[in-house]
This record gives sequence, C-alpha cells and structure tokens, in this order.
Amino acid sequence: MQSSETSRPLILVTNDDGVTAPGIRTLISEMCLLGDVLVVAPDKPQSATGHAITINNTLYLQKLSNDGSFEEFSCSGTPVDCVKFAVNEILHRKPDLCVSGINHGSNASINVIYSGTMSAAVEAGIEGIPAIGFSLSDYNWDANFEPCRPFVRSIAAQVLANGLPKGVVLNVNFPHPDKEFLGVKICRQANAMWQEKFDKRVSPLGKSYYWLTGTFVNLDQGTDTDEHALEAGYVSIVPTQFDLTAHHAISELNTWNWNE
Repeated sequence: MQSSETSRPLILVTNDDGVTAPGIRTLISEMCLLGDVLVVAPDKPQSATGHAITINNTLYLQKLSNDGSFEEFSCSGTPVDCVKFAVNEILHRKPDLCVSGINHGSNASINVIYSGTMSAAVEAGIEGIPAIGFSLSDYNWDANFEPCRPFVRSIAAQVLANGLPKGVVLNVNFPHPDKEFLGVKICRQANAMWQEKFDKRVSPLGKSYYWLTGTFVNLDQGTDTDEHALEAGYVSIVPTQFDLTAHHAISELNTWNWNE
C-alpha cells in the first residue's frame, strides 16, 4: 500500500477486540478524515493478550472487502502480530501513525500491562512509529463511542503534527460515556492492582475447572493520575515508555557486592 499523491499521512489501525468490533469501526472512520488508512486487526477477540506473538502456530492474513476508502485485513494472530504483518508484509514504508482501539474497556493504570490494545501501540513504537492506544471505560459491546470522536481526531492530529518523544507511546483512556467529557489531562499511571481469585467449578464429568475473577483496587490517592482524571470526567493521556529499565535502582544495585 502506498500513500496517495496528495501526501496524506499513512495511518495504521489495529485493535485487540477484533476487526468487527464497534470501537475499531469508530476509529477507522475518524482516521479516514486525517489520512490514508490501512487496517490490520485480529479476526477474533484478543483481549488481555499483552505483548504475545505467535511463534508455534501458522498465521493467516485475509484481505477484506470494503468501500474503497481504505484497505483492510484480518489476521489470525495477536494485536502485536497484526502490527508486525503490516510493517513487514503489506506496507512499502513505515506509517506516519499507528492507532490501536478503541478498546471496549479501560486500559488505565495497571491494565496497560495486560492490554493487547496497548501492546499493539507499543510494538509500533518499537518500530519507530508514533503510536496511540485508545480505550473507553465501558466493556459493553454496544457502548456509545460518539463522545470519543472529536478527541480521537484531535489527539491523533496533534501527534501527526508534533511527533512523540523517542521511546514513548500514548495511552489514552476515555471516561464512561455516561459522563460529560470535560477535556484532556496529561497524567501519570495510577498505582492500582487487581485482587484476583479463581472461581472453581466442576464439570458434569466431575473435572474441576476455573474462571479468573477479581476486584480492581486503586491504591493511589493522587490527583494527577489517570484513574482520578477518568473519575472526574476527563480524558486521560499517559505517556508510556517501553524501556522497562528501573533507572532509579541502578545506583543502589551498584553498591551491592556482586562478587562475594
């Protein structure tokens, strides 16, 4: 796929809820207003796959029919596989922007670790592509994505115009659509966690099986966090890095006697 002669930006769109999810259809329509769009998304839901890639199974790519305003493919793999496919097999150059989502459900605070939506954005960032993950704080398949539209378009346009710092992607979360969106706040990731348990059940054949359940607990009382912003009705933007080095710990670890 080549960007058009009008020099419109080339935008890669992906997600983790699957290519037919309402969230990605909203994102596609908004990105078509900003540039030439390529869609490569999973052929089925891939939520909570994190940064998984497919190495022990075959991968399939299918071109889908569309109205001609953009190219669209479904991939049998993970969201990260989708980005790798787009960059290495479909495009003739790196896109100017990669957007992932809009996810059905929040990816604020600790959820960024598990998120396939954000992992796709991170993979694009690793490739040197400015990238944004978008998520809505509503897990309903029929969630109302309309309030997100102007913010999606504005945030994407800002990144296209200004780029992003090296090694940084954006984690953008929208409040529940029942709230009035009051604006945008740049935030830090809240210190939160899941208190998890396994719901044990027994099959008709007498074999035990389990469902993972849990309760989300926000341990952070700060007013500069993504969770606080979302609760107050603001769109949260967290600049997220994929260098996992704990730089602040290096000096302390260097005081230890590692050669004893």
